[in-house]
Amino acid sequence: EVMIPGESVVPGDVLILGLGDKVPCDIRLLVVSNLACQEAALTGESVPIDKTVETLSPPEGLTPQQVPLGDRKNMCYSATLVAQGSGRGVAIATGDTTEIGTINALVNKVEKKKTAVLEQIDQVSKYLAGAIVLCSIATFFTARYRANQKWIESVTTALVCAVAMIPEGLEAIVTVVYAWAVKNMADQNAIIRALPAVETLGSVTVICSDKTGTLTQNVMSLTAFVTSDTRWKIDVNSTDRSADNFTRDDAYMAERAKHQLKRSVSQVIKDGPNSDKSRRGHQSSNHFAVQSLHAPAPEDDAPKVIEHPELQGTSPDQAYVKTALAGGVLCSHCVLGENGPRQGEIGNPTELSILRATYMAGVDIEELKKASPIVAEVPFSSEYKFMATVHAPFDELDNNLDTADKYVVHAKGAPDRMLKVCNKQAKSGKIDSDEVEDIDEAYWTEQIATLSSHGLRVIALTRGTVPQSEVTEGDQLGPEFVNGREEGKWLTMVGLCAIMDPPRPECVQAIAEAKGAGLRVAMITGDHKDTATAIGHMLGIVDEEFSEAVTGPELDAMDDDQIKEAVMTHNVFARASPQNKIRIVKALQAQGQVSSMTGDGVNDAPALKAADMGVAMGKEGTDVAREASEMILADDNFATIVVAVREGRVVWDNLRKILLVNTPINNAQGLSVLFGIIFGLPDTPLTAIQVLYSNLICAVTLGFVCAIEPAEDGIMDQPPRKVGKRLIGRYLFLRIIMATIVLTGCVVGSVFIAQALMPKPVDQLPQPSKEYDYALGILRSQAINTLDFGAISVTLSARFTYNSSFHPRLLKGNKFAWYSVAIVAVLQVAITYIPGLNTVVFKMTPMGGEHWGITIAMMLIVFIVMELEKALRRYLKAQGADTDDRERFLWDESQHVDQNIELPKGASHLNLTELNH
Repeated sequence: EVMIPGESVVPGDVLILGLGDKVPCDIRLLVVSNLACQEAALTGESVPIDKTVETLSPPEGLTPQQVPLGDRKNMCYSATLVAQGSGRGVAIATGDTTEIGTINALVNKVEKKKTAVLEQIDQVSKYLAGAIVLCSIATFFTARYRANQKWIESVTTALVCAVAMIPEGLEAIVTVVYAWAVKNMADQNAIIRALPAVETLGSVTVICSDKTGTLTQNVMSLTAFVTSDTRWKIDVNSTDRSADNFTRDDAYMAERAKHQLKRSVSQVIKDGPNSDKSRRGHQSSNHFAVQSLHAPAPEDDAPKVIEHPELQGTSPDQAYVKTALAGGVLCSHCVLGENGPRQGEIGNPTELSILRATYMAGVDIEELKKASPIVAEVPFSSEYKFMATVHAPFDELDNNLDTADKYVVHAKGAPDRMLKVCNKQAKSGKIDSDEVEDIDEAYWTEQIATLSSHGLRVIALTRGTVPQSEVTEGDQLGPEFVNGREEGKWLTMVGLCAIMDPPRPECVQAIAEAKGAGLRVAMITGDHKDTATAIGHMLGIVDEEFSEAVTGPELDAMDDDQIKEAVMTHNVFARASPQNKIRIVKALQAQGQVSSMTGDGVNDAPALKAADMGVAMGKEGTDVAREASEMILADDNFATIVVAVREGRVVWDNLRKILLVNTPINNAQGLSVLFGIIFGLPDTPLTAIQVLYSNLICAVTLGFVCAIEPAEDGIMDQPPRKVGKRLIGRYLFLRIIMATIVLTGCVVGSVFIAQALMPKPVDQLPQPSKEYDYALGILRSQAINTLDFGAISVTLSARFTYNSSFHPRLLKGNKFAWYSVAIVAVLQVAITYIPGLNTVVFKMTPMGGEHWGITIAMMLIVFIVMELEKALRRYLKAQGADTDDRERFLWDESQHVDQNIELPKGASHLNLTELNH
């Protein structure tokens, strides 16, 4: 044996694997000793896969190459880990030729779509460049022939116009918008890997999400406890240790789910989480699965009548919870984490849910186990699907039973197995000799089916007594101790524990918000159809419009057109493989939808890359999935995706606001020069240094205000924008034109009003002279102050797209708006009155009170006109006009939809998990 680096392995080498080793290449196993590998990152299988050396025969209809990786149990794969045992095998593939290398190559083949905003900004700049050239040429000839300037002076004037109209700070402000959005999303646990991806979020129409851990808590929890005549609903989100977490609600899941009403019990079990059949991509993880339970569908589907309405909503005392769930606590080797949380838990998640619910009811679990230790036990086995433990009688639990010279037996397991060995049932789950009656097998059979139809796993808790002479302390008993006794049925049914991975409470509100925003939320899971449908109902994903789920095998049997129809009529995709994921993405895109897709495994990477917005999990995700995504959820929480979509819409709105602010200001600077000369001024009303200053101060301060403007009320009440929409649509274009005209008119108008207040017009003063320089300085002071204070009006109005700025909302929401206004105002006063700075640098003269009155009047005119335009748009919107520029217009990009939803070459490797044989 020789130890060599993993990168030195070549095909043909014989490798020895041990516990904890990372497999360096794909290996065909030759010898195994209890070998199991953790392949979750590659296949999605959450439990280690037991390995064998036996030759495997492909299922009928499949070639060896088509056998999913999860079925190839005589192989170990690169980048997986040895979880137990040891083995020896021969290297058959290394590097890019391994299965994980093939997936990486497939990811690289999937072309990513480019976002359009930066390209549109470039295009806007090109249009502006054309307009600037025309205005500069017009300014040159106007200065030369209207103002009779010399050739070189005319060129200088034209350059002033050009410098004024060039939006130097536009791209910088756009970058600030993206950076600010990325920072906000990072604060909300959404990490963006590429700035332009933020824009894509604003146009997402369908959010495709995993179920486990994203929409649900990824914690198996006891949600209901059903006895002979009562149903207890458990608050799984409570943080208080109290029996009040149990609430009596006899209507809670008391009837079958609608889609299972007319089916037999065995059919209901087959579709639900209590089936012993492996689900697509995973072995059955329910150790207490139902294997055989038969009864016809109930004929009477009338609503159940609540017999004791006065008891509904009441809670039991702690003693009741302790005795009723004692079987789930004592008949278990599981260990809760310190103080109850998941950290440090040991054992099966389904069993742990019962311990956690008991603990949260205030029961001291460890003290209970110490007070009633195990004398002997029947260990759990997947063959008989139950476990039983024998205990000495304990007064707190068994005081009301006849336990003289007897041991108490707690047995829990698959409900069908336990029902076969029960002859009694505890009334209301009470442990008392006087509260026992003959068992009603039909009742319990229907309860099992009802709970299963709602996607709940079911465990039956039973108890009984045996003579102490039958058991010796420390015995490892066989299953016949429970199901092979002479008396046949001998146990008492206490109740059924209904267990599920419950929805995250914040996701319910997030999905409701997403619906209000015109977004569909689709759930894609490898779980059972009933479980997925039940969670979908709780979350609001399943409704009247999208009332059914479709399974992966059903999608596999569809042609392309059928899949395209299915993705538009179903929100829940159950038992789905990674292969199904990528086809769902492509089918949605073929239907003109913009989709985000979540994933965590290596096998999810191609679908993440193909989606418009790939979203990887930060906690449970693999590096490959994160590399293939545009966004990472640091908390693996669906609600974070909705927050990110909201922020994406804010980015789009703020980009439009920036264009509404920056473009008119730049235009007004240049056009003021042009029209000032056209209307008779002998020189430019703005100097080049004034223009550069105004550009800088407006971009840094007023532009920044719009870049970080928070979301407006109602932003998530609007539908997603259409793909290919331009930033500047019809109404925004008209708004920019209007703001340009108003601001230019006010600047030029204020200059001529200021000139009218002078003893003589500027053009009648001798040149050069102090009187001329003083008078021209006054006009330039008037122009720059009117321009920049008018720019403040444009900015304050533009903060709200529709809502009026004549409202207290103007004073709050964005503190930087008023910081910016204060900075601009102080700087304007500074350049107007600081000696030397005003006359030498900016060629200005200090203004009098009448000039400030003109400035304030023009500022108000700009603000009022902008607000009147908004009022008009609000009216038009109420009349049904498309004032949001949502409909496609002439200069919008046409939407080219790829109708091909075939999987790319090599995608057979995506079907990585076990087939259903």
